[in-house]
Amino acid sequence: MIDGDTLDLSIAGVTERVRLIGIDTPESVSTTTPDQCFGSEATEALRGLLPPDTPVTVRRDVEARDRYGRLLLYVTRTADDLAVNEWMLDNGFANAVSYPPNDGSADRFTAIETDARRRGVGLWLHCDGPDQPLD
Repeated sequence: MIDGDTLDLSIAGVTERVRLIGIDTPESVSTTTPDQCFGSEATEALRGLLPPDTPVTVRRDVEARDRYGRLLLYVTRTADDLAVNEWMLDNGFANAVSYPPNDGSADRFTAIETDARRRGVGLWLHCDGPDQPLD
């Protein structure tokens, strides 16, 4: 696990760095941005969802990779069909972001974030929203 929205997956025997499409989690490991409110919690949440060697199903949108060479994917935990990107939003560990042309789920993800904000879960309870530095 790299952080709450980036992880390494073994795909066809090759380790690939993967950026979860449509979400952004607070920073917790950046060398250029200070740690942000709920960043370590988001990282731990993703680690808990996808321990090493967890089988997943992946789906891409329009572009396969971002400018950093990371695969851009929607990830589903195979055992129970848990949509990881959506779970992170629904539980307040991430906010929805849209980077066209990889925005096929943007409307759905925005609705999930709006509901999480309304319920006051995760970062919506503990922070003043996304991108807030730690005190």
